[in-house]
Amino acid sequence: MSQSRPVYLKLRDQIAAAIIQGDYAEGEMLPSVRALAAEQGANPLTVAKAYQQFQNDGLVEVQRGVGMYVVKGAAEHLRAREKEQFLSEEWPEIRARMQRLGLDLAELAECT
Repeated sequence: MSQSRPVYLKLRDQIAAAIIQGDYAEGEMLPSVRALAAEQGANPLTVAKAYQQFQNDGLVEVQRGVGMYVVKGAAEHLRAREKEQFLSEEWPEIRARMQRLGLDLAELAECT
């Protein structure tokens, strides 16, 4: 599934995870497009496309000539969106596989 996703969406997911984890805190500047592209070995246009999605969603704001900053509430918004996506798309598949394998939540809890 992940193999067929466009690179900019994979980058977007990595940046979202970093915001949720606090690697890029609210009010903090994101790396420049060029810096992130070099770090990830990606095309700068691909990084710009990923950043554009955050801007369109109102999760970052651009200060011309300075940089792009994470807005207040961005981490919570992203967390809620990812939770919803997990519960609606990923969890049903995981639950079905657990049932096929005869696993229950108590068994999984023992594994951690």
